[in-house]
Amino acid sequence: MIQRIFQGRRKRVSIRRNVAALSMPVLLSSLFQRLVSIVDIFMVGGLGAAAIAATGLGQLLIFVVMTVFWGLSTGATVVIAQLWGAGRRLEARKAAFASLLLGALLAVAATLLGLYFGHDVAVFMGASDDVLNFSSEYIRLVFLFFACTAGLNILSAIMHGIGNTRTPMEAIILVNILHVVIAYPLIYGHFGFPSLGVVGAAYAINFSELVGFLYLLVQAFRMGYLKIGRPDLVLLRKVWNIGYPVALERIAQQSGQLFYSKIIMGYGTAAYAAHQIGLSIESLSFMPGAGMGIAASTLMGQALGARKLKRAHMSHTEALRLAVIVMSGMALLFFFLPHQLIALFTGDPAVIEQGSVFLRLVAFAQVPLAISFVYAGSLRGTGDTHYVFLVTLFAMWGIRVLLSYVAAGPLQLSLYMVWGVFLVDWFFRAGAFAWRYQRRDLHSVII
Repeated sequence: MIQRIFQGRRKRVSIRRNVAALSMPVLLSSLFQRLVSIVDIFMVGGLGAAAIAATGLGQLLIFVVMTVFWGLSTGATVVIAQLWGAGRRLEARKAAFASLLLGALLAVAATLLGLYFGHDVAVFMGASDDVLNFSSEYIRLVFLFFACTAGLNILSAIMHGIGNTRTPMEAIILVNILHVVIAYPLIYGHFGFPSLGVVGAAYAINFSELVGFLYLLVQAFRMGYLKIGRPDLVLLRKVWNIGYPVALERIAQQSGQLFYSKIIMGYGTAAYAAHQIGLSIESLSFMPGAGMGIAASTLMGQALGARKLKRAHMSHTEALRLAVIVMSGMALLFFFLPHQLIALFTGDPAVIEQGSVFLRLVAFAQVPLAISFVYAGSLRGTGDTHYVFLVTLFAMWGIRVLLSYVAAGPLQLSLYMVWGVFLVDWFFRAGAFAWRYQRRDLHSVII
């Protein structure tokens, strides 16, 4: 009896270490990946609210187009994790190459869409003339190198499925170092560089992500993660069957975010600038949850591939515990120091005042965010991506977009009431994902 208790404790400690070993590099990778966007917002802040809004709008369009690639990446991670856990390494390498090849083809289509329709979408969003003056060229340039952004994401997902989260972290740290070194002089014209403003931020992102993508590609071949040859259509179909609901989920999320942002923009440039800065700061709190979610997905897939169901459940529990602890700490930071955080990005009093309210609201969303990320990650690890998509679709469009539209339109409520709607959204998702996981039969999803 005592021996079983000690064995159980040793197993929990081992799993806890695995979760930390996987999630910490992912957490840092996500943090540094998001820092690329945050640094751009921070650096163009000296150019005024219109520049902040334009840069944020361009980043939002990239996130929308990335939805398909996030779906492909999730499918690749889950399938590769299950194959790798089952010891079917050659099939895992074939699935990785097929996923990367499909991603390259989709990236070409995404680039063309962004180049030809990016400006029209910005106009549809209701961007004012001063914002459009900044955003048009920024959008064109970041889509010109979109394949590097997509490639970074897919190669990172392949390595996550195998269990290597360190190499993607190294790549994104490299991207950040290059980006910071290049962005500041290009934006403001220091050290002999021309003063390019918002366009300089786009050049910095493009060059740094190109270098990061090439680094990951070389490492993937060096470590033997890719098996070059005719794409295995059977494996690619498995990747897509798991991935396309995630793509639909992200499309529902990001398209809803577009409409939600359009409603926010109706309250003025200062309101949207505050919203964008608040999102940039809030995104830092996403990193622990996102990292634990990816760790849960990878460990769940590998455990199911190895037919270790108890280990799968324990991995989920440890990831959830760590995510809630860390994001609760972020909640306290957002609630008690909102003015100081917003003031790091801008000196505009109106933006600081409105952004501070946004961050205090965000503080109450941290725990449901943590729960949502980890439960959704574990569900994806089992292949249950359809349910995650349906919950996201309803939460974003049936709750956030619909309620914010009613609040801003017929009811003509304040900006703060419109922002408050996202709390209802995330509390609903947390409950829906937890309910589904508790009723999920893992025996039925073993490959």
